[in-house]
Amino acid sequence: METKTTYKMIGLMSGTSGDGLDIAFCEFDKQEKWTFNIPMAETIPFPLSLEESLANSYLLAGEELTFLDMLFGKWMGKEVKSFCEKNQLKPHAIASHGHTVFHQPGKGFSLQIGNGWGLHQTSGFPVINDFRSLDVLLGGQGAPLVPVGDRLLFGAYDFCLNLGGIANISMETNNGRKAFDISPFNLLLNHFAKKKGRSFDDKGDLAKTGMIIPGLLQDLENFHFYQQPGAKSLGREIINQEYLPLLTTYEDSIENILATLVEHFSLQISKVALRNLSASPNTLLVTGGGAYHQFFLKRLAYQCGERVKIIIPDNQIIDFKEALIFGFLGILRMRNEYNCLSSVTGASRDNSGGTLYGFDGEKDS
Repeated sequence: METKTTYKMIGLMSGTSGDGLDIAFCEFDKQEKWTFNIPMAETIPFPLSLEESLANSYLLAGEELTFLDMLFGKWMGKEVKSFCEKNQLKPHAIASHGHTVFHQPGKGFSLQIGNGWGLHQTSGFPVINDFRSLDVLLGGQGAPLVPVGDRLLFGAYDFCLNLGGIANISMETNNGRKAFDISPFNLLLNHFAKKKGRSFDDKGDLAKTGMIIPGLLQDLENFHFYQQPGAKSLGREIINQEYLPLLTTYEDSIENILATLVEHFSLQISKVALRNLSASPNTLLVTGGGAYHQFFLKRLAYQCGERVKIIIPDNQIIDFKEALIFGFLGILRMRNEYNCLSSVTGASRDNSGGTLYGFDGEKDS
């Protein structure tokens, strides 16, 4: 495939929180370093029926899941086509993360749905998706995938923290780029906020009125996941099967449970940052929906102290950094350059993951 120096890409992100589809039209330029801008971006809410199907996709039988895979791919293609026509955009390609149904790298598989052929045929643009499978087959976690983008696009920061459904962090070390999932985040916070009739806990207004439940906090801190060394990642399965049953054993107010979760997350994230300081103060870039959770940010700043400076970027980066980076991962795949680092995932080698659909003169692979 011809190597260009400028690219126009659509990055798509459907995160584990299930908020909707992030569509980012991004422009990239490669000189001595990569630079980028995001001229246009939008979050498309899921139709209620699709949102419910995606949330329960891990429970579906094979035929139903196959149907949802194609349905979701075609729906994303239709939304991208509409987005591009409305804004008169002509991207080189679409790079799609897809919606994670199963993530069990220990068993050798990770599944993201959003059929590539359906997305390609409905949108009319070439598509790259399925970024995780190759790394998992090489013995890696297949996650996190954003650290290459953190290194090449956001390398000015010591830490890049993403607060989506799951909290993950990326950093440079003496042994290369390291990144891993730290803890759940919005998957649990949103779950309990919905019990109060809210989609999410806006600014942490519910959590800040609660009191920490000492026994629950201790049980959370003792969770076996935090004792695992090396590359590690969390899937919805672990959260549903292990975290939620623990939380539901505590018959306490929603506000108190949320306050305890916030304290737990701030403790786990600050421990990681403080263990990996390279200078003082280090800068920690915070993106994802959790960057709007003011109460959590206050607790994180308290736990980190003066040794870590927390950076909140503009709203466009908060909301669309992951979609931006998936667009970038698609470029690296098109250029046959590594987009997944073994130092992050634990795979046997660095690799360039992603399946191609609809590239002229290229064999779909």
